[in-house]
Amino acid sequence: MITNPSIILADEPTGNLDTKSSEEIVELLKKSNRDYKQTIIMITHNIEIAKQADRIICIEDGKIK
Repeated sequence: MITNPSIILADEPTGNLDTKSSEEIVELLKKSNRDYKQTIIMITHNIEIAKQADRIICIEDGKIK
């Protein structure tokens, strides 16, 4: 993140974290998006985290729903 990329790919960034740490990571990603105009592409199975996104794309059995 030090090079200020325009896109950040985050594959389950909160997968093995406790609730407090997960919330902090999501807030950091949202701040990065807001302050540095970065696009965040996050893969998650956590619907509560997904609901915080501007756009949600669901994939099931290899197909976009």
